Amino acid sequence: MAGSSVAEGSTVSAQAIGANMPTHVTLDDLASMAAADENHRYELSPEGVLSVMPPADPEHALLVMRMIFWLAGHGYAAEQVTADCGIDVGGGRVPDLTVWANGMPPRRSRSSYAGTAGLLLAVEVVSSGSEVVDRIIKKAEYAKAGIPRYWIVERGGTETVLRHVLNEATAEYEVDPAGPQPLAWLLSSDPDIS
Repeated sequence: MAGSSVAEGSTVSAQAIGANMPTHVTLDDLASMAAADENHRYELSPEGVLSVMPPADPEHALLVMRMIFWLAGHGYAAEQVTADCGIDVGGGRVPDLTVWANGMPPRRSRSSYAGTAGLLLAVEVVSSGSEVVDRIIKKAEYAKAGIPRYWIVERGGTETVLRHVLNEATAEYEVDPAGPQPLAWLLSSDPDIS
């Protein structure tokens, strides 16, 4: 946030944060907040709604890493697979995993957030408290941004993945006809992200 500073090692009250919050949060503000705070994850909807979330828990992080290793094992290069890469969808979102076209790695758009050119897939791992945002809000935002594929990984008991493909005529996602599949099944198959 422009013009605010906090001495290292000091704590800041919620009141102080609110008093220093800009009236309209921009992607630059969002990037500054995220850079200054390793204890939270910040996202901004296209309408300007700021979300502040705790960092991913270990199980969440392990699911993302399993998917990264799966993609790398099938020939996806490091420049094609990113974790926690901020993307500009009219606001700033940070999918848990993104897959980019070969030769089209993420590139800055506005602020430090990548544009969606070359983005083939966004993946969200649902956590407690992120259910509505991941299943409904981000699904609509990613479709509107033209991201061809969106996968939602559900946790709890059996991990499942629900794959969506963008219908370009309606600009909405359609669920893969196979429906939700066990994540173990997905990780034993060849990626279908063309």
